[in-house]
Amino acid sequence: MSTTQHLQPILASIPHAPGVYQYLDEQGKVIYVGKAKDLRKRVASYFVKEQTGKVRVLVRRIHDIRVIVVGSESEALLLENTLIKDLQPRYNILLKDDKTYPWICIKKEAFPRVFSTRNHVNDGSEYFGPYASGRMMKTLLELIRQLYPIRNCSLNLSEQAIRKGNYKVCLEFHIGNCKGPCEGLQDQAEYERMIAEIRQIIKGNIQGVLREMKAGMMGYAESMEFEKAQQIKEKLQVLENYKSKSTVVNDNISNVDVFSLLDEPDVAWVNYIKVVEGAVIQSHSLEVKKKLDETPEEILTLVIHSLRQRFDSRSPELILPFSIDDLPAGIKMTIPQKGEKKQLLELSENNARHFKLETEKQRSLVDPERHQKRILQQLQKDLRMEVQPDVIECFDNSNFQGDYAVAAMVQFKNARPNKSEYRHFNIKTVEGPNDFASMEEIIERRYSRLIKESKPLPQLIVIDGGKGQLSAAVKSLEKLGLRGKITIIGIAKRLEEIYYPGDSIPIYIDKKSESLKVIQFLRDEAHRFGITHHRKKFEKGFISSEFSKIKGIGENTAQKLLLHFKSFKKVSEASDEALASVVGQAKTKILRTYFDQNKN
Repeated sequence: MSTTQHLQPILASIPHAPGVYQYLDEQGKVIYVGKAKDLRKRVASYFVKEQTGKVRVLVRRIHDIRVIVVGSESEALLLENTLIKDLQPRYNILLKDDKTYPWICIKKEAFPRVFSTRNHVNDGSEYFGPYASGRMMKTLLELIRQLYPIRNCSLNLSEQAIRKGNYKVCLEFHIGNCKGPCEGLQDQAEYERMIAEIRQIIKGNIQGVLREMKAGMMGYAESMEFEKAQQIKEKLQVLENYKSKSTVVNDNISNVDVFSLLDEPDVAWVNYIKVVEGAVIQSHSLEVKKKLDETPEEILTLVIHSLRQRFDSRSPELILPFSIDDLPAGIKMTIPQKGEKKQLLELSENNARHFKLETEKQRSLVDPERHQKRILQQLQKDLRMEVQPDVIECFDNSNFQGDYAVAAMVQFKNARPNKSEYRHFNIKTVEGPNDFASMEEIIERRYSRLIKESKPLPQLIVIDGGKGQLSAAVKSLEKLGLRGKITIIGIAKRLEEIYYPGDSIPIYIDKKSESLKVIQFLRDEAHRFGITHHRKKFEKGFISSEFSKIKGIGENTAQKLLLHFKSFKKVSEASDEALASVVGQAKTKILRTYFDQNKN
């Protein structure tokens, strides 16, 4: 792609150095920010390479280019991330959240409090987090309060205030949740020891706290202070129980960040979990909407640096699903193939998948039309269709040993049942059990009628059955001149294979995909609708053929008898008392007379 004349001097002056580039539009607004190992090569690539439609749109709007040279790729990546947050360019993926996530604060004060807050104040206090999961943070705070009797009041517990006797202990002291530092009943050194242990627990260093507790317990036991030893033992049990519930892999896997990514055409779903001593202490999932067909590697690189900065992570090791180039110096990258680190990656992938499903579920409730459109687009892609399948019709046929042959058709519109267009068919031209010929008949009848009445045709036809039923349906479409104008597939029940006309090798859609669920729903609905009609016809035919010979026994009486005794044979074998309990004495007498006269 050739560029405008006025950009050529700018391109020629860009240095071969790492840095960040900014594209500006005619109004001087930054519309895209990127980073590069070699700025001149990267920027020039936008104007000389074959690009996607989205990139061509971006390039047409570039009026000016600015570059910032930095010392390394890592610096470029950090600067890019900062500029994207500050400027929010139109064509960059934006990693932002609607929420302000909570932190755990250890307040900088005498006898520090430990509490949750959403306000990060630069007052010298310690902040841990942020916590994407409020439940995880709440559980951690409950554990701390269960283990340590720290204060939760906001009194100024300076040494001078305590010495003056300004305060009195409250209910928390009397129920054992506080040791009364406000009256000088607990010294500062003892309190700070508790805070030091709390700090380690919040950081996830539970193993070190357990070792210190065990050493303290043994020390008290040796000095015959059994009551204090018992108190520590109870704390140990609480902490061990918490650790066992939070540990997901070996304790030796410590201080690692795990990232996973589910890639889709227009969006990616990313999960981040932080693991310390085998336990997940933080987890965060993110939806990333693509702007310029970004690759999974580009998205993951940006997300890693953004989330590690947001959660203030300094983990020396990253567990990733694939390799990326731009990592800060000294960071180890692991792409596990098996073992416990692979289990961690799978855990992260499950979190990303769950976040995706929950997000889409919420959107389907708020905006059902958008949800339906997305499903139809996915169905079009999975079935390799040229048009979106807004209307789908599915066929199923049934018979009983060749008799009472019927078929059913259900129609889905915008991926939802359109019950006003459901249809039943009684097979007219086929004798005996021939599912293929029956399918050929109903397909021809259905679409010859639509053509005759000038009604719109569906975009997709689904046949409940394998290659045989599909081939029979295709014969009818060929007769009507519709082959190639409507996509038609068959779905076989055993392994949910999808067959195409003339192709002996089926395709398999992901068992968890919404596309397959829609097709299965169609198939099951057609089967249900067809079976209901078949059962009615079968019962009516059976009743007319057997009970119609008995004068004085009508259809309603016959149905009562069949519902109770299940078959004509069992009715004939039933006692008079059993028959009378269902149809009364008069009808029982008629039945008994008939059965006695027709004994073999």
